[in-house]
Amino acid sequence: MSADAGTIAAGPRLRRSLTLWNLIVIGIVIIQPIAPMGIYGVINNAAGGHVVTTILIAMIAMFFTAIAYGKMARIYPSAGSAYTYVGQGIHTGLGYLTGWAMVMDYILNPMICTIICAKLTQNILPEMPYWILAILYAGFFTVLNLGGVKTSARINEVLAAGMSIVVVIFFAFVIRFVIGYHEHGTRFFTEPFYNPQTFDWSKIGRGTSLAVLTYIGFDGISTFSEEVENPRRNIMLATVIVCILAGVLSALEVYAAQLVWGSKAFPEDKVESAFPIVAQQIGGFFLFHLLNFTVLIANIGSGMAAQLAAGRLLYGMGRNDAIPKGFFGKVEAKHRIPANSVLFVGAFALVGGILAVWPSIFSYDRGAQMLNFGAIIAFMGVNAAYFTHYYLRGKERHIGDLLMPLIGFTVCAGIWWSLSPPAKIAGSIWLALGVAYGAWKTNFFRKEMSFEVPPEE
Repeated sequence: MSADAGTIAAGPRLRRSLTLWNLIVIGIVIIQPIAPMGIYGVINNAAGGHVVTTILIAMIAMFFTAIAYGKMARIYPSAGSAYTYVGQGIHTGLGYLTGWAMVMDYILNPMICTIICAKLTQNILPEMPYWILAILYAGFFTVLNLGGVKTSARINEVLAAGMSIVVVIFFAFVIRFVIGYHEHGTRFFTEPFYNPQTFDWSKIGRGTSLAVLTYIGFDGISTFSEEVENPRRNIMLATVIVCILAGVLSALEVYAAQLVWGSKAFPEDKVESAFPIVAQQIGGFFLFHLLNFTVLIANIGSGMAAQLAAGRLLYGMGRNDAIPKGFFGKVEAKHRIPANSVLFVGAFALVGGILAVWPSIFSYDRGAQMLNFGAIIAFMGVNAAYFTHYYLRGKERHIGDLLMPLIGFTVCAGIWWSLSPPAKIAGSIWLALGVAYGAWKTNFFRKEMSFEVPPEE
């Protein structure tokens, strides 16, 4: 394994133009200031109404994992993210498998955003065919991301500000509802955390495995390590800040929604619109359409930012020839972005979005579970790399470098185990394909892959 910056191939490189603030905004918009609203109905049905509980459990795993990402980014400020951290920190083969799992995670995120955007748009324009909307959104995400990273960062700031205003409006309606509801007692305020009639640990585990999707995005911050100023400091700060902000805000949002809706399930054909349905209970059609539009805008922002991050991951792997270098390892000279990788992710999102016309083949729920399969494997890998580099191989061993990655890995492993069987089967097939491709690429793993780290400019 070589970390010699001088071996990086000559040619256009990514430009360091992002500040700490840009990183925080990108992370928040990938996660979304209204993070749980799109997935709320799916988590609610899976967890017997205990959405806030699952969000908080997931935050424990994500907090320690965020620290692991930040610590590893200090050592390897590379666009490859977890792929590079595990490959450099543990073993190239494990790094490759981590990267392969992340590919599934990252390319599925824009895909499920395409699906939910098309369905939410149908609430506004019911006469529009779903498949046309799916094509429009997949194309829209791709065109914007071909404009350069700074363009996307400016758009993200506007989206984050608008969504934050809507969150405040929703909270105001919930407070008015609670004040005007005179029949509640102490139990009314504690049931969102624990309702003895619907509480079940297996359901909590299943719900938590889905609630992880609320946090998907903080790890994407590390893929911009080659485009941020002072990456060894700012990646760590942005990752932890975004994780904490997302967890606290998400818990407050779903707690407010559960005060209104309770623990009852949503109809299966309405799970994507669950949060607007809750809003309608307290604010009528005005709040329904406001929340529907806001969740739509949030997923547009999330789809754009997720495709941006996915392009950087594929570029990082392609540059090191873990996947075809001639296609994925190129940077477009004018905008200095990995245009081929962005186009590839856009094509994948288009295909998946159209397949969702047939829910028995593919759906938002199924895509979310498959996405989390790859994401959680990457999270476990980064925690293991943190433990290996700082504790097993470190010159100065600190108890924090033992406990933090151990807690992060253990909680992530428990969440992964709670994924649905179809998600595990689909994810295992994907990993098997990765092993087969890796064996062919490395002559049955006799040849190591390169994990080069680019110079800081």
